[in-house]
Amino acid sequence: MDNFQKDIDERTNLTSSNRFELLLFRLGTPAEEEQSELYGINVFKLREIVPMPPLTKAAGMASPMLGIANIRGEIIPVIDLPAVVGCVPKTGLNILLVTEYARSTQAFAVESVDDIVRLEWSQVLAAEAGVKSRNITSIARLDNDSASNRLALVLDVEQILYDIVPPERNTQIDSAQTRPFDLKPGAVAIVAEDSKVARSMLERGLDSMNIPNVMHVTGLEAWNNIKKIAEQARAEGRPISDKIAFVLTDLEMPEMDGFTLTLNIKRDEFLKNVPVIIHSSLSGSANEDHVRKVGADGYVAKFEINELEAAIHKALDARKAVNG
Repeated sequence: MDNFQKDIDERTNLTSSNRFELLLFRLGTPAEEEQSELYGINVFKLREIVPMPPLTKAAGMASPMLGIANIRGEIIPVIDLPAVVGCVPKTGLNILLVTEYARSTQAFAVESVDDIVRLEWSQVLAAEAGVKSRNITSIARLDNDSASNRLALVLDVEQILYDIVPPERNTQIDSAQTRPFDLKPGAVAIVAEDSKVARSMLERGLDSMNIPNVMHVTGLEAWNNIKKIAEQARAEGRPISDKIAFVLTDLEMPEMDGFTLTLNIKRDEFLKNVPVIIHSSLSGSANEDHVRKVGADGYVAKFEINELEAAIHKALDARKAVNG
């Protein structure tokens, strides 16, 4: 436990190319199964790991909410993570994972913590086609050997929190309160986001702004499409701005993360002026510093439609000023 905690701050600053660190933990045994599954969460989302403290349960609070904990004077809601995914912990709920997500703090109760591993994003595969649970966003292969069966299920924290406490978030822009976007006819927004609920909110938000958009589940999928569109633009002798208005990307994604996607765009002579806006639940000054280092044109925390609109306007206005 001490080894995990003392290095959390260092690990959240990891910015190696297309790499990240995953905290591995266990929730118990799924119904009708004997073996405990290994789960994972990106260390970027962790604030700290603490032993289970005394909890206070408010009136009317129901599962999967366990109660609230007082952690160094801060009152934090506690979520029964095994109950969310359908597991039964054999030894009880012993550990709290305190997380920061989209400007909110919450704690997830788990049975035990196993390890922290450093992985390439290429070792993480989108889970939408192969896993039934809506709470799993991807599957991490913990060894470089493609034949290895040592796997961890990466939780979709956004989906879990959305299901437990549906946010009162407006995804519609009031057309009377905003100015229209000056986009070239036929140009689209390229969006990369692995969370289903986040993709849905982004799609509704962009539609309300009258911005045509193409959604992608991974950074690699988005990058491959961007390269394909760039080839078409070159063949037609047209600037890339005729086809791509801007790129909107998450940071955490299977196969290729948002930092690497941004770097790929900014290092390409033909693509470098495409505005890139990072839209992430990973808030904090460290992440904003990383955004500046990779050359992104904007950063907005999930999910506030007015801030997203303002970030898009700012990035497009800046590109117009540079291009004259």
